[in-house]
Amino acid sequence: MDDLTAARSQMALSLGFHIIFSCIGMAMPFFMALSHYLWLTRKKDVYLHITRAWSKGVGIFFATGAVSGTVLSFEMGLLWPNFMKHAGPIFGLPFSLEGAAFFIEAIALGFYLYGWNKLNRWFHWFTGLMVGICGVTSGILVVSANSWMNSPSGFTYRNGQYLNIDPVKAMFNDAWFTEAVHMTIAAFAATAFAVAGVHAWLILKKKAVLFNTAAFKIAICFGVIASLLQPLSGDRSAKGAAKRQPVKLAAMEAHFKTGSEVPLLIGGVPDMKNQTVHGAIEIPGGLSFLVNGDFKSAVKGLDQFPQKDQPPVAVVHYAFQLMVGLGLLMAFLGLLFLIAQYFKKNWLDSRWFFWLFALATPAGFLAVEAGWTVTEVGRQPWIIQGVLRTTDAVTIMPGIIYSFYLYTAVYVTLAVTVIFLLYRQMKMVPVLYDISIVNL
Repeated sequence: MDDLTAARSQMALSLGFHIIFSCIGMAMPFFMALSHYLWLTRKKDVYLHITRAWSKGVGIFFATGAVSGTVLSFEMGLLWPNFMKHAGPIFGLPFSLEGAAFFIEAIALGFYLYGWNKLNRWFHWFTGLMVGICGVTSGILVVSANSWMNSPSGFTYRNGQYLNIDPVKAMFNDAWFTEAVHMTIAAFAATAFAVAGVHAWLILKKKAVLFNTAAFKIAICFGVIASLLQPLSGDRSAKGAAKRQPVKLAAMEAHFKTGSEVPLLIGGVPDMKNQTVHGAIEIPGGLSFLVNGDFKSAVKGLDQFPQKDQPPVAVVHYAFQLMVGLGLLMAFLGLLFLIAQYFKKNWLDSRWFFWLFALATPAGFLAVEAGWTVTEVGRQPWIIQGVLRTTDAVTIMPGIIYSFYLYTAVYVTLAVTVIFLLYRQMKMVPVLYDISIVNL
């Protein structure tokens, strides 16, 4: 592994690790706040027990996310100083605001975790809700900075100089809204299906069934809404990519040759040598319709862009197909739950039903990782689309390869620690709360 590859790999590893905790930090506090609200209004002990258990999980993920996020901030300065030198003054505003949101989130979480039986019960609930609001705000602000890299604005680039800087315009660039909505919905879908899947597994194992059934229903309610909204959000994001980053869209669809009535490909193996895709299912005119609303319209292909400006097509295409496939799977499971809830209640007592959700536990986070790959790899070879190349932005540190190995070890250790703590927490649920006398 050369130094440039090591630098890129370290950043990819850090982002791929941190994004999981970011998603959980955005969504999980709302699950906790809803169960807390149900306890306050319905006076059923099971919701109190769920809230207590989930609050411990929120604390674990917050601490781990804070560590991985701090590492990222150091890496931005150490590995990408040329990028930060020029980009920092332009998109620094959302990062500054994200820092403020993070501090408020930390304060609110402290109030919530240590406020039981000490604060007014509704104020206490509000502090938990505030954790979620600040988490979503932080996520949106970070996505705003990333969307600026995909749709740079708020400055004039002339003779290698960044002039007439407008941080507000940079923050609210053309891509920020669609990307922020898409990422927020993805965070809720991924977290909801992961949480629901864990509780479904515990139901199958016949452990604290009443507790886990109530928790499953709360989590999957968020999952149903998010999974059914995500295809609509994805459609808007794809249309935005077609307008602002047509080469990325061409790579996502492995669309090599510009033409009209372009089919939508499902699956397939890109053949770069012969500029074609093997084994794909084609929907005639599908891509033309999705991009322009017209089955016969033209869509730019990779042939319209120099080879040096094209991203790795196979990686982007496979990641995009994986993201879409998993998103549709979650939408299907969401519809299945609605059918069970309103028309086929006997399904809620069937093992096969909970097996489906248990097996889908990692689906959302795999989709998030695939989507992040599409966003970042699909922008290559640019770190700022059309302005600054990635190879010109990185500064190679001496011994970067050893830094990569060190950070890999740190992240593996953090992951093992989190898994151990969560596993211990799940095993302690029947001990901490006498599930046999839970008031449902």
